[in-house]
Amino acid sequence: MAATVVRYLRSVGSPTSAATAAAREPSRIDALPRPDLRAVGEDERAPVSPAEFRAVLGNFASGVTVITAPGADGEDGPAGFACQSFASLSLDPPLVTFMVARTSTTWPRIARAGVFCVNILGAEQGGLCRSFAVSGADKFAGVAHTPAPATGSPQLDAVPAWIDCRIHAVHTGGDHLIVVGRVEAMGAAGEGAPLLFHKGRFGRLAD
Repeated sequence: MAATVVRYLRSVGSPTSAATAAAREPSRIDALPRPDLRAVGEDERAPVSPAEFRAVLGNFASGVTVITAPGADGEDGPAGFACQSFASLSLDPPLVTFMVARTSTTWPRIARAGVFCVNILGAEQGGLCRSFAVSGADKFAGVAHTPAPATGSPQLDAVPAWIDCRIHAVHTGGDHLIVVGRVEAMGAAGEGAPLLFHKGRFGRLAD
C-alpha cells in the first residue's frame, strides 16, 4: 500500500507525518495503547486549575463540526464525533486540523480508516451535534448521509459545508492529539447561519 503507517504514540511529543501527497490510498493510522496522559508531576502544582482554564477559554466562541469516517475493514458502520476544535491550517497545500482527546474511543476508528469528513453545522443543527456528542450510542441512527466523493466518509445531509480529507499528520498535544488533514474535496451550500458554541451553550450570529 502506497501510504505510510503513522505511529504517533510510540514517541510521545514527537510529531509524525504521513507519506507523500501523491499517495492516493488512505493512510492506516496505528492507534496504539495510550501512554500516561499526566503532564504535570505529582509534586508539581498546575499553573491554572482545569475549572479556571475552561471558564476563561469558554469566552472564545467557536464553530461546531461533526467529524466522520467510514468503517474500516471488519468494523460495523461509520464513526463520528462532535468537534469544536477545528480550524483551517494551510492554503498550499490545502490543510485543515482538528483536536481530539487521547481518551476518545472514536479516534482509533478514524485513525484506522485514515480519512475523515468535516461536517460544518448550521444554526439549527444543535440536536445533530448533541447526538454525536454522546458515547456508546448509535450516533448515525436516523441521520441521513451520503459518501463524500474522495474518501467515502459520511457527508451529513443539509450541513452548510463539508470538507473531505485524508489524514496527513498526527501530533501529540498534552491530553489531546492534533490531527492534520489534507483536503481532497469540499463544498458549501452558501446559505444559513453557523452553529456557534460559547460559554458552554449553543449560540448564533445576531442579525
